Amino acid sequence: MRTLISTAFISLDGVVEAPGGEPGYRNAGWTFKDIEFVPAAFDIKIREQKEAAAMLMGRTSYEAFSPVWPGMEDFADYKVLPKYVVSTTLGEEDLVENWGETTILRSLDDVAALKRTEGGPIILHGSASLNRALSDADLIDRYHLLVFPLLLGAGKRLFSTTDKDTQKLKLVEHDAYANGLQKNVFDVVR
Repeated sequence: MRTLISTAFISLDGVVEAPGGEPGYRNAGWTFKDIEFVPAAFDIKIREQKEAAAMLMGRTSYEAFSPVWPGMEDFADYKVLPKYVVSTTLGEEDLVENWGETTILRSLDDVAALKRTEGGPIILHGSASLNRALSDADLIDRYHLLVFPLLLGAGKRLFSTTDKDTQKLKLVEHDAYANGLQKNVFDVVR
């Protein structure tokens, strides 16, 4: 069984929308506005690229990342990884050609089947809606969260408000940085 890791920049009040400055959100770019850059806080992002064996994302995140990430040195290790996009509307003709092998998955059942294959960890970037659905379906095994000392109010949340049974998490790694960021790595307890 492969490990599915959800990685996110998240505000203290749970918002994950537009951390890098994506248009359409009033607080876009909140990860770098008024927050001192402390390189050590982002070491986990380098480690994720080295440890991941595949990437998973939803259609919206794929459409945001695929025109930019293939040419960025910061994401060079991801270029060669197989990518999986969960979408009921994306077609093969919508996939970029310069970002390696990409497979479209049509359902959460397809994600569950992918997890049952041989191979290393699958990293889930962005994809707020997909993350909520995967979490509610108990398909996420680990969370890598960089928590920013901000309250953003409105915005897309990492976790759903679905009425469900308690899902217990075990803190397996953590750190705090001088700029107020916190790294929290949680395993899902089953």
